Amino acid sequence: MNWSTRLTQLLRIKYPIIQGGLAYLGDAGLAAAVSNAGGLGQITAMSLPDAAALRREIEQARALTDKPFGVNLAMGMHHADFYDRLQIIMEEQVPVVSITGGNPAEILQILSATDIATLVLVSSRRQAQKAEQLGATAVIAVGHEGGGHLGRDGVGTMVLVPRVVDAVQIPVIAAGGIGDGRGWMAAQALGAEGILMGTRFIATQECTAAAESYQHALIENSEADTAIIKQSIQSPARVLRNSVAEHILELERSNPGYEKLKPWISGEVNKRWIHDGDEEAGFGWAGQVTGLIQDVPTVSELIDRMVQEARQIKSAWGRA
Repeated sequence: MNWSTRLTQLLRIKYPIIQGGLAYLGDAGLAAAVSNAGGLGQITAMSLPDAAALRREIEQARALTDKPFGVNLAMGMHHADFYDRLQIIMEEQVPVVSITGGNPAEILQILSATDIATLVLVSSRRQAQKAEQLGATAVIAVGHEGGGHLGRDGVGTMVLVPRVVDAVQIPVIAAGGIGDGRGWMAAQALGAEGILMGTRFIATQECTAAAESYQHALIENSEADTAIIKQSIQSPARVLRNSVAEHILELERSNPGYEKLKPWISGEVNKRWIHDGDEEAGFGWAGQVTGLIQDVPTVSELIDRMVQEARQIKSAWGRA
């Protein structure tokens, strides 16, 4: 069965399935596993301690796969430091960069002189058009169902994706609420040429940086068990509901401002649960797709399952 889209051709991948950046979790092992299974894995640059660590992760990924993989630059995380990471990316000739959490203009300008494909995360039609004007290779349209940081408009994936598809000429990648072959085919029916999954890839065996209690929570929780924090500082982000998330929400009711929230929303607090496994001391990002997660397969098993589901759907469409 033909899975080719403009995105698979541009990125030289078998299936149009991309692993999200996954702060503190997107390492070489996970990225290589996704790429080896036919998708595009990504290393997360800005949650690494320095540029040298990024180079080591890139080298390790190349030792684990001969397939293309990408690097995610989350500009909201220590964004002033992205230049040294970008230099490493160019020196190592990484084929794909995704840009999230900030204005992509400067990075796109720097990379315009290279052959590196650029994927820009957007949450609105206007942002997608701007990214296209700035020279992005493709845009990732993330709906309000997604985990981690989201757009401020609250638009769901089913409406956002076709709005963006109709607004730009470059390929559109759908994200938010996608965790199986049904979501993949639904996204393509809306006009997307690929999908990005974040939360679903956390609950895989190769996501070894994720604490077992965090992965277990993704299985046990439903789509109703998430909350959006940081709305009071205009930076909405979806997490699993736990005591820390509830405390953040309680603080936000009085609009305390960033400095008072900072001790509760930092990367260090995030890692207390997702790395250390202490659910009562930290928080964990997750999208509503947690309601669809029922196991922790290998990455290969997950993608093979998705391909089988997608094949059955395509076959049914052919008989309609």
